[in-house]
Amino acid sequence: MASVALTRRRRHGAAGGDGRAVKRAAAATLEAEGAHDREVSILLTDDREVHDLNRAYRGVDKPTDVLAFALDEAEDGAMDPSLGDVVVSVERARHQAERRRVTLDAELELLVVHGTLHLLGYDHDAPEPARIMRNRTRAIRRLLRR
Repeated sequence: MASVALTRRRRHGAAGGDGRAVKRAAAATLEAEGAHDREVSILLTDDREVHDLNRAYRGVDKPTDVLAFALDEAEDGAMDPSLGDVVVSVERARHQAERRRVTLDAELELLVVHGTLHLLGYDHDAPEPARIMRNRTRAIRRLLRR
C-alpha cells in the first residue's frame, strides 16, 4: 500500500489546508499509477522556504507553488521504496486559489497530484508530455471526487 508522510512547518505562511486531504491526494496518485508499494514525503511550508529551495536546487531565484525532488535508485540498482519529496508553498497555493476562485484544499490537491506525478516521471517540458500530464491530473482528481 502506498505510504505518504506529511510535515507542516510552523510558519505563518504554511498554515491552512486539510492535511488529510493532502495525504489522500498523494496516495490516490500513487495508487492510480500502480505505485502501490512506493512512499512520498510531503512538506507544507511557506514562500520563503520554497524560494530558498528553488534557488539552491534549480537555480531559480523566486518562489514557486510546488517542487518535486525525486530520489534516485540505490547504487546497487535496487528500487528504493521512497519516490521522493513534494514541497508545497501553502502561501502561494492560497493566492492561486483566490485568483482561480477555488478553495485552498482544491488548490493543494492539484499541486500535490502534480508534484507526485513529477516524482513518477511525468513532465510538461513539451506540448505532448504536458497534455498527458494534464490528462492524468484531471483523471486522478476525478477519482478523488468519488
